[in-house]
Amino acid sequence: MAGRMDGKVAVITGAASGIGAGTAELFVKEGGQVIVADLQEELGQAKADALGDAARFILCNVTQEDQVAAAVDLAVSEFGKLDCMVNNAGIVGSVGSISQMNTDAWDLTVSILLKGVYLGMKHAARVMIPQKSGVILSIASTAGVQGGLGPHCYTACKHAVVGLTKSVASELGKYQIRVNAVAPGNTVTDMTAAVMTGDNEAYDKTAEGIASGSPLGYAGFPIDIANGLLYLASDEAPYVSGHTLVIDAGQTSSGGGTDFNDGEGGIYREAGRRDI
Repeated sequence: MAGRMDGKVAVITGAASGIGAGTAELFVKEGGQVIVADLQEELGQAKADALGDAARFILCNVTQEDQVAAAVDLAVSEFGKLDCMVNNAGIVGSVGSISQMNTDAWDLTVSILLKGVYLGMKHAARVMIPQKSGVILSIASTAGVQGGLGPHCYTACKHAVVGLTKSVASELGKYQIRVNAVAPGNTVTDMTAAVMTGDNEAYDKTAEGIASGSPLGYAGFPIDIANGLLYLASDEAPYVSGHTLVIDAGQTSSGGGTDFNDGEGGIYREAGRRDI
């Protein structure tokens, strides 16, 4: 079925690469218009240019309220409305043993992974409540529905995203606004490649590593997560709200998966510092 985003306008944070870029591509392919909101100016502008007239780029640090508000306002000024907000921007962030955690790194991680989602929800709601329609989607993680799959702060923030999704869905349902989250498992992205291999472009090696721990025997890619977001954003999911859709090849169900957190930081330490 084609055209599932016909006439729909979306803001996607962190859309210059990874899951965000894959989602922007799919939404445009399905007839939507998107705001590519990202800190990576050159990469984000290139992504918007590649998507053509259906996309615009805006520099956006999701920890800054005025920049998140500006991304939402750009959607309205350029395309006339906002149908979908995708809170995707994220980092690995603060890493290491809880007894040795760097508090500044912790605070920055919370600001990006949780405050950024809150700000996206806030400013999407600002536009969607008067129009009495809309969809707000946020990227959680399997680390948000199970312990031991990520660094402490990342895990805490992703659990919070799941809880915030339920809470905001409860408030906004009366305005016909649906609020959901997607919890990806290990997915082949720049960030995952950096965590697993130390090289954010080692996609083949990353895919092999993910496949080795996958109950299905193969790796997930951004398109797999984007397809879940597309379903939730589309008119095919009119009765779905307050839900977190886990897309992980069954890893959390089976208790399996690739655990990169050694309790002392390990490779997460290097990747986290690089991302921060």
